[in-house]
Amino acid sequence: MDLVIFDLDGTLINSEAILLRSQVETFARHGLVHPGREAGLGIVGLTLNIALMQLAGLDEPDEALTETYREVFGAMRRQAESDPTLAEPLFPGVADMLAELARQPGLRLGIATGKSRRGVEYIVERFGWQDLFQTVQSADDAPSKPHPGMILRAMAQTGAAPERTAMVGDSSFDIEMAVAAGVMPIAVSWGFQPPASLVALGARHVLTDCRDLPGLLGLPAVAGSV
Repeated sequence: MDLVIFDLDGTLINSEAILLRSQVETFARHGLVHPGREAGLGIVGLTLNIALMQLAGLDEPDEALTETYREVFGAMRRQAESDPTLAEPLFPGVADMLAELARQPGLRLGIATGKSRRGVEYIVERFGWQDLFQTVQSADDAPSKPHPGMILRAMAQTGAAPERTAMVGDSSFDIEMAVAAGVMPIAVSWGFQPPASLVALGARHVLTDCRDLPGLLGLPAVAGSV
């Protein structure tokens, strides 16, 4: 394997609390009823304006709704500095797994996320990942998942072939994107969507422990991860 691409929310980062609370507050400000946790997590991974459009049951993106969400999310992220319930921690074992993968000669790592470029930069800086990922694809770089554009751009930037590339994610959008790009789709069990549904869409493996990923890629197992 030459390139492993990761989704962020629900795959590397547990952002459930801040995402759902931002959605609920945004909907309340627009007089809308939030459809609940399952629906709220089910659109995570899409580009923001499309995600909110689907969540609200609209026929087209609503820029006012999108802008309100940006304002609410920004305020909650600032609030998270003093409110641990809004924290966005890494899932257990992720830090060790990424560190081990980064030590593998010739292996390149990437990100493909529905977050904006600014949102990705915040996460990268927060966790000190500036030198970890060789390619980063955001909502500002390519069409929304499940369009394969993010993966195609990542492969073009790194010179990786589809048969030597894997996409690791927790949503239907990640798996469908991987299938469309012709790369290996790998699902995680700890994310925002049921693993069984991801297998039905084409996921070849379901990770239940970060320590399993290096083995799937033919690399040494991560020592000491949770």
